[in-house]
Amino acid sequence: MDQALLYPILFGALGGLVRALVGIAKYFEKNKKDQKFRLGYVLYTIFIAALVGGIAGIFANGDWKLALIVGYAGTDFLEGLYKIKKAQGFEI
Repeated sequence: MDQALLYPILFGALGGLVRALVGIAKYFEKNKKDQKFRLGYVLYTIFIAALVGGIAGIFANGDWKLALIVGYAGTDFLEGLYKIKKAQGFEI
């Protein structure tokens, strides 16, 4: 794989991983007994972060810093959008 594609994807995934770790820390800090920890969901968000961060980095000429930021914030944005749409009765 070309470095112009690899670095944005890797740093997008890293941003998503950092975001996931923040979420996991919040989960265990609040000790939510009524919510189940979903590893599949965490892995899915990291995958989406890699995809979104990678695309953003590619559009920005392989800028790994942008990919990292988008990987972190992008999944937060997508998750918020999903929650809003779900509350409105939208289904995929």
